Amino acid sequence: MTAVVAKNKVVSLIYVVRNEKGEIFEYRDLPVSYVHGSGTDLFPKIEQALEGRVVGDRVAVQLTPADAFGDRDPKLTFTDDIENAPPELRRVGAEFEAQNAKGESILLTVTRIEGDRITVDANHPLAGQNISFEVTVQDIRDATPEEIRAGRPAGDLPTLQ
Repeated sequence: MTAVVAKNKVVSLIYVVRNEKGEIFEYRDLPVSYVHGSGTDLFPKIEQALEGRVVGDRVAVQLTPADAFGDRDPKLTFTDDIENAPPELRRVGAEFEAQNAKGESILLTVTRIEGDRITVDANHPLAGQNISFEVTVQDIRDATPEEIRAGRPAGDLPTLQ
């Protein structure tokens, strides 16, 4: 019997993400896995497009900002004196992690340096863009009860040390 993508299956994928200009933003040729139907690791439209697929199937999904990374939020862009930034961050493209007011980790990217001012942006680089995902199913298996409870494949579950 052929395994089919369905709720409570661990599905392994490879994928390509393209920005709205068609340029490759991310390419993953080593399979990544998720628990189908858990609603944790995949955009809903991609999960819907994968429903009923089998190993080897390729799906292309177009996502609007509302379906993916949201609209750009100007409130997530900050400009400050460059002296307040550590030397290793004083270049366009530098990235660093910080915590927001809720204590959540966010990734900030240096987007501009003008004179003695530096601008960082906490928006996802694809925020505000229509993007495309090209996803290929590599493997399908039944999820364990632990994986179903956690909503993640076993390799992603926290371990007790």
